[in-house]
Amino acid sequence: MVLSWIITLYTLWQMVQMHEMVPGKRFDRYHELGQHAFGEKLGLYIVVPQQLIVEVGTNIIYMVTGGQSLKKFHDLVCPSCKSIKLSYFIMIFASVHFVLAHLPNFNSLSGISLTAAVMSLAYSTIAWTASATKGVQPDVDYGYEASTTSGIAFNFLNGLGDVAFAYAGHNVVLEIQATIASTPEKPSKGPMWKGVVVAYIVVALCYFPVAFIGYWMFGNSMKENILMSLEKPTWLIAIANMLVVIHVIGGYQIYAMPVFDMIETVLVKKMHFKPSFTLRFIARNVYVAITMFIGICFPFFGGLLGFFGGFAFAPTTYFLPCVMWLSLYKPKMFEFSWWTNWICIVLGVVIMVTTPIGGLRNIILQSKNYEFFS
Repeated sequence: MVLSWIITLYTLWQMVQMHEMVPGKRFDRYHELGQHAFGEKLGLYIVVPQQLIVEVGTNIIYMVTGGQSLKKFHDLVCPSCKSIKLSYFIMIFASVHFVLAHLPNFNSLSGISLTAAVMSLAYSTIAWTASATKGVQPDVDYGYEASTTSGIAFNFLNGLGDVAFAYAGHNVVLEIQATIASTPEKPSKGPMWKGVVVAYIVVALCYFPVAFIGYWMFGNSMKENILMSLEKPTWLIAIANMLVVIHVIGGYQIYAMPVFDMIETVLVKKMHFKPSFTLRFIARNVYVAITMFIGICFPFFGGLLGFFGGFAFAPTTYFLPCVMWLSLYKPKMFEFSWWTNWICIVLGVVIMVTTPIGGLRNIILQSKNYEFFS
């Protein structure tokens, strides 16, 4: 986890630096930087599919997370109430996005983004402090959850995918940097890098205590979402789950905004639809509905994290920025920058190739006992 934090902070620094590497030009989209590095057509073919998978995959996982947290909140607040299907809670969560999806741009998401960040820090703090207060469980087991060698290997790969999923800001960092004013005297990379450092400190404060203290308290019995392992104090855990809901509402919109932009660009420029409110309304609502439907059909949080984390997040987060850096800056062979980038590339490719196997196996195992729309 710490190594991934360091590597992804480094690759994020690269992207911030490359945003205005050409005087008088800003690469405001990931694919624009890819086109500059690899060529007009090849850059699109390399970057756009990966970026779309990341953003759509994240939105699907946020649908599942939002629905699960709403259900947990309901069950804690009203334990005597009739049980409601997870599918309905995912629909309730999606209903918010049928409204928020029509916000115009990233600037309009600034308040939502800030709120989401605060909520993330708040519920993470509640999760690890509640775990520490609960104490080490009497039957805690720090061994492998699986009993077979193949099971251990597949779970390890799925875990690597989970870690890869945790660092996903690269896919929207250029779009966010594009909203910052920039002049030759004061380029945007200065304030952007300060923001990235603050964000990564918050990320560390959220992830590390939850992972390490949670494992210390619960061992391998800890559930995929630590808040699902906690019950007491009821009011605090209920609040934490609602904070998760608020956090993923903001996160969904941040990752959906570039997808909306791509969809509308294709509809207008490639399919020659006339730009209109009706087109925008239908396109965005259809996208929200699709991610909701897939989330309802496959609400497997851990498996989805592992699969998408390795398959899509590893390229855009771990090694594509390094490949672009080598292509554009051409550091001398065997010097420190050259070695650093190649190490990141090799690790990223290994994660991309191996971890989806563990995630897919996890999804298959979970789906055996799952009834659709339950």
